[in-house]
Amino acid sequence: MNRYMLFLIARRTGAGILTLLIVSAVVFFITSLLPGDAAQMILGQNATPETVAALRAQLGLDQPLLLRYFSWLGGMLQGDFGTSFASHLPVMQLVAQRIPATFELAAITTLICVPLALAIGITAAMTRGSLLDRALVVSTMAMVAVPEFLVATVAVLIFAVKLHWVSAMSFGSPNMDLVSYLKAYALPVLTLCCVLVAQMARMTRAAIINQLDSPYLEMALLKGVSPLRAVLRHALPNAVGPIANAISLSLSYLFGGVIIIETIFSYPGLASQLVDAVSNRDLPVVQFCVMLFAGCYLLLLLLADVLTIAFNPKWRSA
Repeated sequence: MNRYMLFLIARRTGAGILTLLIVSAVVFFITSLLPGDAAQMILGQNATPETVAALRAQLGLDQPLLLRYFSWLGGMLQGDFGTSFASHLPVMQLVAQRIPATFELAAITTLICVPLALAIGITAAMTRGSLLDRALVVSTMAMVAVPEFLVATVAVLIFAVKLHWVSAMSFGSPNMDLVSYLKAYALPVLTLCCVLVAQMARMTRAAIINQLDSPYLEMALLKGVSPLRAVLRHALPNAVGPIANAISLSLSYLFGGVIIIETIFSYPGLASQLVDAVSNRDLPVVQFCVMLFAGCYLLLLLLADVLTIAFNPKWRSA
């Protein structure tokens, strides 16, 4: 990498850190404005005002909002993520129990949707203008337009209620057999893949078509190279940058969609814990979960920017 590319990557990284700092302020102040009193909810409605005031002082809720923010931010930077208001356990200890389940769901979805999207996108590009291409384009656009909660609801009605193939609730267990494992993850993964595959397939198709219109690929086809070989050996390597960027951007969407999916299917992941913490006004858990999702989202966006810079021939030669 030359200096200009390193400068661009450093600038993107700095912008990501600044964005995460702004997100931290927005998250903290918005969660502080949630209706209800956390101390009152912990003690119950029968608690005396003196007891509530004492607990508020113990939790630091009686301090000015700005002072609480900087105290919380300083603790986050030092690895202290606070203590749960509801369970009185360290937030990291609570979240650590749910993180593997959420990342397992994200990993399974990624392993399925990325190869499938590449296959659909390449097939549509190679058959550009044909009936198959039109069908793939229309179907992917339709899947992008349909929200996840509607896909999840329809999937539950068909596969769980009508056909009884799988359960409407998804509970994974390390001791389950392969069939039970597939049934547990079938509906959540299917729902997430619908939107992700459609997005990545459309972007992959556009990137491959852009390469197919290049003079070097037309020359390869004139020399007798088969269309499939030309796409896989010549077009695909040169389209790695845009395709990798499309995959990173699409996967960043995964962290937003997983909140809806975990809630609908009662999946024991980080997103369902976030929803429970919001209902219980467990502010430390809410703040840390949102920051973790935001950090993962910004990390994938940064990866997309880095891949775009790394595979841009104009910037490589600058």
